[in-house]
Amino acid sequence: MSALCEIRELEVAYRGNSVPALTNIDLDIHAGERLAIIGESGSGKSTLARTIARLLPAGARVRGEMRWSLGQAPLPGRDMGFVFQDPAASLNPVLTVGEQVAEGARLHLGLTRRTAYERALDMLERVRIPDPAKVLKAFPHQLSGGQRQRVAIAAALAAGPGILIADEATSALDMIVQAEIVSLLDELVREAGMTLIFITHDIALASGFADRVAIFRDGGLVEAGPTGAILTSPKDVYTRALLASHRDLSTPPLISEAAS
Repeated sequence: MSALCEIRELEVAYRGNSVPALTNIDLDIHAGERLAIIGESGSGKSTLARTIARLLPAGARVRGEMRWSLGQAPLPGRDMGFVFQDPAASLNPVLTVGEQVAEGARLHLGLTRRTAYERALDMLERVRIPDPAKVLKAFPHQLSGGQRQRVAIAAALAAGPGILIADEATSALDMIVQAEIVSLLDELVREAGMTLIFITHDIALASGFADRVAIFRDGGLVEAGPTGAILTSPKDVYTRALLASHRDLSTPPLISEAAS
């Protein structure tokens, strides 16, 4: 696969924090791949996702390079879709599902209101929402958590982006719904030939579909490579500890697992 984006010596620090959130990150993102960024809470994986999508808060300091193969960064919303961890927070509670899914199509594709709503209905069908015509008129609070996340995915894909970033998009869901959402994401990106960047704390979940994985810890990249190679021959003791324990990384460890 060709390199869609080359990240070199990336450092990100937030205002008021003396310790950088990311330090000296070198990572390639390949066109059309499914890349899983794996790490515990505070490891920097979500900061990387937001840096790539240019969604960092005001005052964040970014150093290093991020070189895109097309010469310019993808435009969020049009070229790059983003699915957040909590759809209840990312979806607007006072707008209908149809309004929110159609918004990206109207803004970035220049569609009329009617055509955008037709596209929104099609997107809800593609993410396998039951009774999509009814859901189109519903508000987010009237849907289950799994349905809201499917709506968020539909909204992220409405403008037909080539890149999709899912930032802990399954962590707020139960295990059965998690598996359904991961299967859906895998199917959608395969069909469209998109690049998927999947942020997660669950190495077992990612290993089932990712082409490559990148392991993060304490703001640094521990190791990265093809999923099979990382699973069978991890180079770093921290990665070996994760594979051995399969523990939930949603909370920081009490004892360092990287100690030799």
